[in-house]
Amino acid sequence: MPNDLSIKYITEEPMTAEQVLEKAAEILQSKYMSGKAFTSSQATLDFLQFKLGRYEKEVFAILVLNSQHKLIEYKELFFGTINAASVYPREVVKEVLHQNGAAVIFAHNHPSGELEPSQADIAITIRLKDALALIDVQVLDHIVVGNGATSFAERGLL
Repeated sequence: MPNDLSIKYITEEPMTAEQVLEKAAEILQSKYMSGKAFTSSQATLDFLQFKLGRYEKEVFAILVLNSQHKLIEYKELFFGTINAASVYPREVVKEVLHQNGAAVIFAHNHPSGELEPSQADIAITIRLKDALALIDVQVLDHIVVGNGATSFAERGLL
């Protein structure tokens, strides 16, 4: 069986940079959907940079994971403006329950490129963590994507 690096991808037409990045995100998603656990923080950051880095408006997404931290679903839940997105804990809890998740990783982008989490980012993370704790779902991280990506867990913010 060929490894992921030996598979060749052929396109019929030239692709824009955005199309190439979207294809890369699809490849990464299929790699993680095939049973590999999100155990490497760098792999998670790379995946989310491909998925969220191209948006010009804020997008809030969740990665729903099983008890072995394998990806069940990546879902973009909330779409906002150039500097904010409203996030509703009720909708996050509904999605996690629907997917029968045991753990989650939150992610959102900062179209400005800024990597520093805002006070609003920290506050909603606490609210979401508290809401999910009521249904025994672990919050593993919250990733902010901008010019790069930063992890709440690595910064001690969780």
